[in-house]
Amino acid sequence: MATKVRSEAPDGGWGWMIVLAAFIQSALVFGVLRSFGVFFVAFVEHFSETASSVSWITSMAVAVQQFCSPVASALSTYFGARSVVMLGSVISSLGLALASLATSLLHLYLSIGLLSGFGWALVFTPSVAAVSRYFSRRRTLAMGLAFTGVGISSFVFSPLFQYLLDEYTWRGALLIIAAMMLNLLACGALIRPLTLKEDLVAGPELEVAAGSRCPASCRLLLNLLDLPLLRHLPFLTFVLVITLINAGYFVPYFHLVAHARSIGFDQYQAAFLMSATAIADLAGRLVSGWFADRRRLRLVHVLALWTSLTGLSLVLIPFGRHYAVLMLVGVAYGFFSGALTPVVFSLLPEIVGIGRIYGALGLLQMLESVGGLLGAPISGWLRDATGNYTASFVVAGGFLLVASLVLFGLPSALPCVSGGGRTLTPAPALEDEYQPVATGNGPAVARPTPGQPGNAATINGQDV
Repeated sequence: MATKVRSEAPDGGWGWMIVLAAFIQSALVFGVLRSFGVFFVAFVEHFSETASSVSWITSMAVAVQQFCSPVASALSTYFGARSVVMLGSVISSLGLALASLATSLLHLYLSIGLLSGFGWALVFTPSVAAVSRYFSRRRTLAMGLAFTGVGISSFVFSPLFQYLLDEYTWRGALLIIAAMMLNLLACGALIRPLTLKEDLVAGPELEVAAGSRCPASCRLLLNLLDLPLLRHLPFLTFVLVITLINAGYFVPYFHLVAHARSIGFDQYQAAFLMSATAIADLAGRLVSGWFADRRRLRLVHVLALWTSLTGLSLVLIPFGRHYAVLMLVGVAYGFFSGALTPVVFSLLPEIVGIGRIYGALGLLQMLESVGGLLGAPISGWLRDATGNYTASFVVAGGFLLVASLVLFGLPSALPCVSGGGRTLTPAPALEDEYQPVATGNGPAVARPTPGQPGNAATINGQDV
């Protein structure tokens, strides 16, 4: 039976349903993580634990979500994104349901931190990769629309969770949120299998050879995790850029309210500052998608623009001593930081090729987590050492300004490279490695060796 292979991404059609699925998953995954602070006081009081101990619940969940992304990528390559997202929905829901039965903080670490965190990894990585595969020309706009779910849910979930906490206590609230997570099953079901021309392996030189240096099982693992990307210089350069961005990107979420309070503004003014920043973040994601897809600039230059402006706005935050000025700088930060997010995930397929998006996205998520884990502690240490937040914001902005310069180490950023920012030099494959034929959102199967019968693949109706 022939497998229909598309020569290019649909760039619409059912792809908009994939965007809807990604919108819902981003709202449920990161909206819950951003709003989980509502349970903070309840956990501290119920378990009689320190604030730092309780903080490890969400920190562990985020870390597991990022570090387990390569596992999600490997499973998606082999079994397809649909099955993996649906499995992630069940696991994340199970973790939250078990958390409602917790009798100690350790139980919350294991249920929410490990189990739900792993489930969220299985949901997020395949969903984002699916959007990348369904879109090419309008990919950044599609990404921007998908990630608006984070901003919208952040507004809705915080008061909703507080209401659930007041009405049903934290145990009942966690059970209800666990039920909400099962909506991700529908998101997974929306992801239709899609096979692109780039998924097919060209050339017999990549077949399993007799006397190969690496066992077949080892080569299969290398391909599923796409570890050869770790020697692909453009990909490693991009990983460095995103790691530097992460080191400074999240600092305002930890310290902007505290900074506003420390210079004399009351708690309501500080809270409204964060709300205005979140609204600007939402607008930035949409404007960025529209602007990038007009292709007036190369995508790498668009990312460099938003990154440098985000870094500059971070550097300017300590100089906003008047509320109007601080509000203006905060809104600028929200807009620019929101604008760079969809561009990051749109540029990655152009660096490694759409056929390797699952492995690349998994490795990127795992490696970039170093920046996110170090950024907040460095910022806090600078606050303790200097007695104010000036150095914290300046250093955070410096990380992003350096990242914008490192971006010009990518081949497509150079004027002499043509192609308008399209796919760069393909990542190298290991010699004699086993290469499955990825079906995009279905099981990967080995390409038959020459002379052996096998299923034909068709591109636009023609056998290949």
